[in-house]
Amino acid sequence: MTVAVTGASGQLGRLVVETLLKQGVTPVAVVRDPAKVADLAALGAEIRQAGYDDPAALDRAFEGVDRVLLVSGNEFGSRVAQHTNVLRAAERAGVELFAYTSIPNIDSNEMILAQEHRGTEAVLDEASVPVVRLRNDWYWENYLSGLAPAIESGVLYGAAGTGRVAGASRADYAEAAAKVLTTDGHGGQNYELGGEPLAYADLAQAISEASGKPVRYQDLPQADYAAALTQNGVPAQYAQVLADADAGIAQGILDIETGDLQRLLGRTPTPAVEVFRAALA
Repeated sequence: MTVAVTGASGQLGRLVVETLLKQGVTPVAVVRDPAKVADLAALGAEIRQAGYDDPAALDRAFEGVDRVLLVSGNEFGSRVAQHTNVLRAAERAGVELFAYTSIPNIDSNEMILAQEHRGTEAVLDEASVPVVRLRNDWYWENYLSGLAPAIESGVLYGAAGTGRVAGASRADYAEAAAKVLTTDGHGGQNYELGGEPLAYADLAQAISEASGKPVRYQDLPQADYAAALTQNGVPAQYAQVLADADAGIAQGILDIETGDLQRLLGRTPTPAVEVFRAALA
């Protein structure tokens, strides 16, 4: 069985490839720039060059491949078309499983970040090969850039109210993806993946525990939070996306307790405090 991972130079894709290698699987790492994954090649991964905009290169990348993980792209505005290119190449290759990293509660998720995932999933609905959707909740690593300001000021700011995030470490999601790619029975499944749900007040407590410094959560109106992010150097458009995501959290969009991630891992997902503590070490 040959497994291909797209976007293998990115943070999640790289972790999936590393996980597969540790399990004794020789994965195909599909990347735009092979120079960025020379270390993966040294570890034994087979490197094939292809971008999401290049159908011919994708065809070559998927030659002899049985299972594909499409790690969703980051070129906003182009992702549905790019993801469709990857799916079509996988269909032409006749793969037996096509996995896609999506976002939770896709049918009711009104976040800006969910829009292109919803468009991609609509394309997947018509796929001619078996599909599994890995609907990943937030990575606890999403909050790492805010650790230092929160510890320094003693305040974690956001616009999530009392809404909860069922986060997990990026490595947890990578391990779950590797499990899906190397075991049977996942075609047609929609996995809503997340760990222990925490409110932002809980995240502030986790930061406090990891750092040894008191940190509290301060909730802001969505518009005020977006303005504060912009004032602190976040590009205005991205600030709007982040504030919109917090508004979705306030509505409970990322508060999932399906147990899907726990079952795939065979263990409890990594707590936020452990991720924060490791980042601060």
